[in-house]
Amino acid sequence: MTGVRRKRFGQHFLHDPGTINKIHRAINAKPMQHLVEIGPGAGAITQGLVDSGCQLDLVELDRDLIAPLQERFHDHPQLHIHNRDVLDTDIQSLATSGEKLRVVGNLPYNISTPLLFHLLAQLPYIQDMHFMLQKEVGERIAAAPGGGTYGRLSVMVQYFCTAETLFTIKPGAFSPPPRVTSIFVRLQPHTEPPVNVKSEHAFEVVVRQAFSQRRKTLRNALRKLLDEDAIRSAGVDPGLRAENLGLAEYAALTQQLADMHT
Repeated sequence: MTGVRRKRFGQHFLHDPGTINKIHRAINAKPMQHLVEIGPGAGAITQGLVDSGCQLDLVELDRDLIAPLQERFHDHPQLHIHNRDVLDTDIQSLATSGEKLRVVGNLPYNISTPLLFHLLAQLPYIQDMHFMLQKEVGERIAAAPGGGTYGRLSVMVQYFCTAETLFTIKPGAFSPPPRVTSIFVRLQPHTEPPVNVKSEHAFEVVVRQAFSQRRKTLRNALRKLLDEDAIRSAGVDPGLRAENLGLAEYAALTQQLADMHT
């Protein structure tokens, strides 16, 4: 698989047939489904998605890749190409008749975290997500409380989705090979959140503030939002750090914050 690579987009094109096949099996696209592929590159994953008979929207920022993609898939009317920045893309605008979209892609390493937050904000329009990510980012998504890998991304993704790491992808599967190992993950939005919060916005504010100074204890990191007594009233030890709290503790802190403003 060949294609033009522009360094500013951090592109590494997938070319290994075995890996591509594993990705297609994991996604398991079907006719009548509507998929959105982020960063299709030279179309390695795109081909199998098109062959499944699904409706497909490609979102590709690199204008040099648009013409080759148009040429390769010109005889597939169910495929539409959008030359735009996915961070500026309203996923809802790609859906029709209230359908939910399946989102897939090889997320650029340099924007994977902001892109995940961008997509979490649009979950009402998303059925599921399958992504290739830098292994470190994938591990952060699925991390449990108590370690340095666990952070704001872990909490927010796990609040909104079930996160499943499916398999790793070695650098040699890409051209040129990246300097890091990749991981393929599935994010399945929860039917019901695993914890109850009055305000998801307040929940996000508490989590962001707690991890903004993750080396400090909660009594210091959260002092702009909650004092020590309020943290204790939520059933949380103010001497803990952000990485020690699970979803239930963050929900309790959010409830405490809401109670203080009602």
